[in-house]
Amino acid sequence: MFIAYAVLAVVLALALSMSAFLTFTRNEKLVDGFIEMGVPDTWLPRLALAKAAGAAGLLIGLVVPVIGIAAAIGVALYFVGAVVAHVRAHDYAIAPAVVLGLAAVAAVVLRIATA
Repeated sequence: MFIAYAVLAVVLALALSMSAFLTFTRNEKLVDGFIEMGVPDTWLPRLALAKAAGAAGLLIGLVVPVIGIAAAIGVALYFVGAVVAHVRAHDYAIAPAVVLGLAAVAAVVLRIATA
């Protein structure tokens, strides 16, 4: 089970890191999506930092189980918020947020099972 958590944590951390990088560098397509959903421009650095912290926490969780569990819970909550933001903006292209959120929930379960 630990190998499953490790693979999932690394893949999820890579996805979060890429998204955080694109948010920090204000990738035009990504920023336009945030603006269309009504996310204030001032929130972008905080959202990018949250994603980067989640990625780091998942990787630290490979060694320190409680950090991995906390990070995976935080990432899952982040994506719950993303789904809510999409629905509130009447943008129903929520598949990426749902998939990443479910991956984070799976990471929580796997890390608890191997702690």
